Amino acid sequence: MEGAANSSEGLRYAEYTRVPTSAGKGQAELDRGLAKTMIAFGLGVATVAFAGRYAFHLWKPLGQAVTETAKRISTSSLSSYYKGGFEQKMSRREAGLILGVSPSAGKAQIRTAHRRIMILNHPDKG
Repeated sequence: MEGAANSSEGLRYAEYTRVPTSAGKGQAELDRGLAKTMIAFGLGVATVAFAGRYAFHLWKPLGQAVTETAKRISTSSLSSYYKGGFEQKMSRREAGLILGVSPSAGKAQIRTAHRRIMILNHPDKG
């Protein structure tokens, strides 16, 4: 009876104690699967890139529209400050352009504009 108990107990744990016949075989299959996935992903990205390039070359109006839009948006138009060439002695007109006020603005308006620009450009800001 003891022999039967031992054999049934041995059968019960047999599936947990099994050692694979080729331990490296599972890892090799995993590596091959990963390599296939990476190659397929790379080919997919390359296909999309070449298709996009072909579409841009084929459809010239799109390229022209992108180029014209890039020319229209210049860096100077994005800033509200005057970036022109400075004269030897600053004129009232140039000071008004830099501060963003009209040349005929009063002292209070000029002080307010100056204070605003100084606060925006102060190193202790933030």
